[in-house]
Amino acid sequence: MKKFVFLAFVCINLFSTQGFSKKIIESKVDFLNLKNNATVTSPVKILMTVEGLKVRPAGEDINDKSSGHHHIIINASPIPEGQVVPADENHIHFGKGQTETSIELKPGKHTLTLQFADGAHRSYGPKLSKTIHITVIK
Repeated sequence: MKKFVFLAFVCINLFSTQGFSKKIIESKVDFLNLKNNATVTSPVKILMTVEGLKVRPAGEDINDKSSGHHHIIINASPIPEGQVVPADENHIHFGKGQTETSIELKPGKHTLTLQFADGAHRSYGPKLSKTIHITVIK
């Protein structure tokens, strides 16, 4: 009986992990209104979306791997999986579950990365990020 219970536990964890991995792999984030190499004016309006996961405010359930919230990274790289997204002028958090914003950017070329992270701001990694390049003209 103990072996059966142990085997059941292992199987449940294995299939739960596979389901989680598949859900993350099949999910994606995107900018709804901006395309790569777009020319825009400041403030830049940004509409964010995620497919396959739910948008929830940070802190509601930090262990829920089926949800999270957006971050915009300006002129920096995506955050490796499991690392906390920094909070500074280049890493903007949308911990209330926001899906749109406007940001002020100086004229010139910029890189914008949309990064999805869990309720504790731990990045889901590059597989749940999207990077585009834009040029701000005013």
